[in-house]
Amino acid sequence: MIVIDTNSPVPPFEQLRAQLARQIQERTLAVGSRLPTIRRLATDLGLAVNTVGRAYRELEEAGLIETRGRAGSFVSAAGEQARERALQAAADYAAVVASVGIDDHEALRIVEAALRSGNAAAPASG
Repeated sequence: MIVIDTNSPVPPFEQLRAQLARQIQERTLAVGSRLPTIRRLATDLGLAVNTVGRAYRELEEAGLIETRGRAGSFVSAAGEQARERALQAAADYAAVVASVGIDDHEALRIVEAALRSGNAAAPASG
């Protein structure tokens, strides 16, 4: 279920994008699930078609959904692969943190700071 808070400072497209992304990541929406058409979801939520379209485009760019022409938009297997990569990266980070003696609270602060700043470190080569 999607709820758009019209009093929120967060734009409606971002509320929709975030809620769908969360449902995909939590597997409430399974890989292969067909999403409502843009027009249908816009009508159901009382949003402009362009607002829903923007949310879908951003989800597609993130690899969470794929559009198959007139067949519609579906939850992508790539989204599951991205989640698995993130889980592996988290496990690797936890191992590094433990090996260098950084405590859990500091490790979390490091991750939160990186997320806030948008610093996505590329994997080290070599």
